[in-house]
Amino acid sequence: MTQLYGVIGDPISHSLSPLIHNAWLREHGIDATYEAMQVPDGELESALATLTRQGARGLNITLPHKHTALALAEEAGDLARRIGAANTLIRTDSGWRAENTDAPGFLHTLDQAGIDVAGKNVLLLGAGGSARALAFVLTDMRAKLTISNRTVSRAEAIADDLVERPDVCSLEDGMNRLSTAEIVINTLSLGHSGQSLDLPAGLGRTFYDISYGAAASKTLSAAAAQDWTPMDGLGMLVAQAAFAFEHWFGIVPDIEAAERKCRKVVEATS
Repeated sequence: MTQLYGVIGDPISHSLSPLIHNAWLREHGIDATYEAMQVPDGELESALATLTRQGARGLNITLPHKHTALALAEEAGDLARRIGAANTLIRTDSGWRAENTDAPGFLHTLDQAGIDVAGKNVLLLGAGGSARALAFVLTDMRAKLTISNRTVSRAEAIADDLVERPDVCSLEDGMNRLSTAEIVINTLSLGHSGQSLDLPAGLGRTFYDISYGAAASKTLSAAAAQDWTPMDGLGMLVAQAAFAFEHWFGIVPDIEAAERKCRKVVEATS
């Protein structure tokens, strides 16, 4: 019997996750299908109940459901509990188990790019579920972290949960700190509404936007024009997907080959 897997979010039509996972399923001869599922904010609980009845075995979770997914899960891995957000659910005999693969996916991209954040001034823009995962990685890697967000209390909530408390500031103050940050990581969803950032000269510094494709094109183009070294989030997307696949099937798929395929798709549709 074909097993059901998928990704839940809103919006979700842009997601490359079905392309990534269905290719891996075919490659490894697994009788399963992976689908994109649009679920509005506030409706995750009912969606999970329906998917449980349908026999779903695993799910990826994206905006705006990462905090809710953790709260609804019957059990959770240490990393998901520590971060306070889940992007992966695994069906077990006792219910849904929550995990977070955003953090190891992000760490994988830093390793691949040869970026060492230890002792570096890192400015993290945004304070959503993905930002939480990145903040834990950056703190663990001993970065000198600043979290900047429009709603400062959301950034404070992340800072309060970290072992080493980072600096916290408003988004306006964060924009003033761009000139002194050695690495800037953008988790704000600016590109989805066609917005960008007014960046100072980058002088080769890294500007990492965790979005990809059209959603990251404006911010990354602006960064490149100001002599920043731009990175998009496609590598993180593929890496976190691979670690979710490992949770479900005990197999680590080919991350680099999947990223190359996804880049061709993004370039063809941009």
